[in-house]
Amino acid sequence: MQRLILMRHAEAERASGSGRDRDRNLSARGRADAALMGRALAARGVRPDLALVSPANRTRQTWELVHDALGDVQVREDEPLYNGSADTLRRHIQAAEDEAGSLLVVAHNPGVHLLAVEYLIESAASPSVLDRMSGGFPPGAAALFQVDVAGRCTFEGFLQPRDVAGA
Repeated sequence: MQRLILMRHAEAERASGSGRDRDRNLSARGRADAALMGRALAARGVRPDLALVSPANRTRQTWELVHDALGDVQVREDEPLYNGSADTLRRHIQAAEDEAGSLLVVAHNPGVHLLAVEYLIESAASPSVLDRMSGGFPPGAAALFQVDVAGRCTFEGFLQPRDVAGA
């Protein structure tokens, strides 16, 4: 794997008809933001070979809208990614690292945010990058990392729907 994209699902509705958290759908804003982020990733040449997606409705819907801009990508829904911890996400990434040159993970906070910060600390990212990431990981945001042959992640960028919309 040469590139890793950690993405949080886009903005979701507060409740679902079933009352189950995993059944929450994207809000209208979330749908627009997910499509926008897909176009932004594609415009930057970010095209994953494999996407690991939480089975929650909001993550699957985020993926579907992002996927529209990215073309043919193999996708796998992994149950443990639903509200998975940073350690769970890391294990799934490591297990898939030989399957793709570029891997996208669409999951949930706090796991996505905590893992992104862990990668930044491990790669000795600058204080300004750490400060920016410590400010939060909003819905629909994506952290991009280059991955070296030893599996170390180096920060490449952080995209948020509000920043991309103004670009």
